[in-house]
Amino acid sequence: MPRALAVIGLSLSAALVSFASPASADDATPGIATEKPAEGPSVKVDEGYMVPYTFRVPGTDEEVEMIPVPGGEFMFGSPEDEADRRDDEGPQIKVSVDPMWVAKTEVTWGLYQEYMDLYGIFKEFESSGIRVVNDDNKVDAITAPTELYDPTFTYEYGEDEDQPAVTMTQYSAQQFTKWLSLVSGQQYRLPTEAEWEYAARGGTTTAYSWGDSADEIDDYAWYFDNADDGQVAVASKKPNPFGLYDVHGNVGEWTVNQYTEDGYVDFADKQGINATDLVKWPEVPSPCVVRGGTWESDAEDLRSAARMASDDEEWKSEDPNFPRSPWWHTSDPSRGVGFRIFRSYKPLPKETITKFWEAQAEDTVLDVESRMDGGRGGMGVIDKELPKAIEAIKK
Repeated sequence: MPRALAVIGLSLSAALVSFASPASADDATPGIATEKPAEGPSVKVDEGYMVPYTFRVPGTDEEVEMIPVPGGEFMFGSPEDEADRRDDEGPQIKVSVDPMWVAKTEVTWGLYQEYMDLYGIFKEFESSGIRVVNDDNKVDAITAPTELYDPTFTYEYGEDEDQPAVTMTQYSAQQFTKWLSLVSGQQYRLPTEAEWEYAARGGTTTAYSWGDSADEIDDYAWYFDNADDGQVAVASKKPNPFGLYDVHGNVGEWTVNQYTEDGYVDFADKQGINATDLVKWPEVPSPCVVRGGTWESDAEDLRSAARMASDDEEWKSEDPNFPRSPWWHTSDPSRGVGFRIFRSYKPLPKETITKFWEAQAEDTVLDVESRMDGGRGGMGVIDKELPKAIEAIKK
């Protein structure tokens, strides 16, 4: 198809154990094994062991590898004496983190294209009166990204299946995770800032997941000094201690948080807060938080605590639409921005997971509604029957 924390019970080997292995439980709980695997990472939980698993996205040939990450506590943000620290990285907050699975790599073009293709499919459903979206089922509907205004910009550095997808907005990434969740039956989502940093640190307390010095950066990351041709295929450098690739560099990764210039001042009196609750939900479309640094970033911007603020005015400066696209950015540095999916060990309550899947900023909601009312967007209901419906219209 085209296109330092002590961690109990976790081997830091990056070796994978397929969900299809005999040690796995039933298909309703992917990533849970009844017995501890002989090798590879695992996390002890009530049902047995969280283990790595690979799932194929229903209706596609695309697969996603998920890695178990243990729960624990860590200091969110950077200490005041960390080299190259910025004011927006503190004050440090003691945060508790629940066990979770994290995608081994960022979402690639191969998979993101399947989501992009839904735009044409939804339009065909609409014109044929199939799977009509109404007030009763709209809660399970998503919008699909419109066709790219200028593909030559987005794809200038490639659109290979194994390259991370880029230039999507935070909202579009959220809707992607809703699609993936409802079609698969599992809760996938973007992370909070704290969850992202915990996963990226891999149990370390140093500036980078490999240490405080950038001397080894070429072994782990694509950044300004070694990636002058855009994003590179995922997993082509060393992983962090949890077995996650490209958490430093290649492309930055969306979180659900609104960016705050004063860092975490609002949470300073909430020491011990859970990472899933440490969220400043967006009240405006931008600035929101991107983490990890990009192929255009300097080494210090790849530190585990470094933050990047989105800027719709700059990142959509070439967009001729009004309102500007809720799904795409058109200008640099957005070609260095993608995302990675997370899944909590225990499913989140409906009212909580909905916040992760849907736009929270009123302006974004209004922009989407305007585009849909004008026939310039595609919306469709997502469920486990969607692949069959798509197959039927292709015959």
